[in-house]
Amino acid sequence: MTDLGTRTEPALRRAAPALLGYAAVRALGLVTLAVWSAARDKSAYTLLTARWDALWYTRVAELGYGYEVRLPNGDVHSNLAFFPLLPWLERLLSAVTPLSYADAGFAVSLVASLFAAWGVFAVTDHVYGGRAGVCAVLLWAVLPVGIVQSMAYSESLFTALAAWSLYALLTGRWLIAGLLASLAGLTRPVGLAVVAAVWAAGIAAFLRDRRDRAASGSERVTPAGATTATQAAGMALAPLGAAAYVLWVGHRTGRGPLGYLDVQAGWRNGFDGGYAFARFVADKFTSFPSALAGVGLIVGVGLVGWLYVTCVRQGQPLPLLVYAGVVTALALCASSYFGSKPRLLMPAFPLLLPLALALARARTRRSAAIVAVIAAASALYGAFWLNGSGPP
Repeated sequence: MTDLGTRTEPALRRAAPALLGYAAVRALGLVTLAVWSAARDKSAYTLLTARWDALWYTRVAELGYGYEVRLPNGDVHSNLAFFPLLPWLERLLSAVTPLSYADAGFAVSLVASLFAAWGVFAVTDHVYGGRAGVCAVLLWAVLPVGIVQSMAYSESLFTALAAWSLYALLTGRWLIAGLLASLAGLTRPVGLAVVAAVWAAGIAAFLRDRRDRAASGSERVTPAGATTATQAAGMALAPLGAAAYVLWVGHRTGRGPLGYLDVQAGWRNGFDGGYAFARFVADKFTSFPSALAGVGLIVGVGLVGWLYVTCVRQGQPLPLLVYAGVVTALALCASSYFGSKPRLLMPAFPLLLPLALALARARTRRSAAIVAVIAAASALYGAFWLNGSGPP
């Protein structure tokens, strides 16, 4: 998993420009947040570690599962909705260091974000080369909601596991891909996207190998040296994490295999094919000021769709297309928390590869200027966002 396609240059050294650029962008975002928050008499660290989902994760780490909030309208918000890998890591780190659970969550996210950036670089470098890899990492860093990568949330951890699982798939390391997919499935519900990528790659490899064996009349080993047995083992490993947690929740709630869906329903969250989101956008056009937001939402969804179509046209590897497609579908077709959709789309980094390619083909000075301007805008928006409504 540390071989980035070169025999002479160590993987970390090859990824160093991307990681240094990523660290610089994130540092700019954190400094901007600190200055903005201080001007409003708020604690930037509290915004990063002790609000919204971060509180739910630290409560799981400290007290375990079983906590719930009953709202006046009858909804039940249960912490069973939050997958366990991040709180497990918070509890482990807090047990072996003086860090609090909130501190541990922040530390895990910072480290995971670097591994996520490295994974994004590794995937892009493998497919399109090192220059595009650096650009992809920088684009992922300067996303408008990029500040979430530094919060005690699970997005960075999930993206790290997903990116390295995809890289393992691209390089034929089926067991590693399956193991990382299983861990991703213990991190967020969207871990299903990584499982789908592993299964799609496995089925495609099986069909390709069977066709080649039929053509040659002999047993064939895949280019990466993985046999059909290791492909099957990786595919079998991939869904175990998500399946184990979902089945455990069903057993704990006494509602069987679909118990987790009932937990999500208590948060008014589910998958309705995008109907609720479409109504949300349509409602924006009932008055003029909100109509501008409606136009922005339509443009944003159109951009996401255009990027995915471009990924297909550029011939991205099947695992990347399946992964990005499932992440996008789950994010846009969820029936609640519409303000969270940009955050939920953040792990879909393959969507950024067409933009990364375009940026890589431009002159270095021009590319650097574009990234610098977007990074400054992203830092300002992140500070404004967290000091306002923030990510639900």
